[in-house]
Amino acid sequence: MYQRTVLIVEDEILIRMMLADTLLEEGYDVVEAANVLEAVAVLGQRKIDAVITDIDMPGGLSGLDLARMISTTHVKVPVIIASGRHRLGRDELPGDAVFVPKPYGLDFIAAMVASMTAGEGRRLAS
Repeated sequence: MYQRTVLIVEDEILIRMMLADTLLEEGYDVVEAANVLEAVAVLGQRKIDAVITDIDMPGGLSGLDLARMISTTHVKVPVIIASGRHRLGRDELPGDAVFVPKPYGLDFIAAMVASMTAGEGRRLAS
């Protein structure tokens, strides 16, 4: 059976580790990136089935910039955009990306990833 791969783009290491542990327990292969440039490198090297990204990132590019890039170069890869500082409406999101406010429940995110990678309602949280 094919193991789905999720890219987590989060500069806060504890949040990234907790989310990665949750998704690993759910049976996903997890790749972690601490900023957008690392994420872009991963996307160029591996098949990714879903991306979870924070908006505020170090290095000049935001998670929203990453989601915009994914919506044009990796159209079929679902993106969950999270933030504790920003609130985005559907009209502010690129492609089929969904927004989730922080703090979020880890089980909720795992369920969203499961739904999105199974091809079910990609706009679950909008």
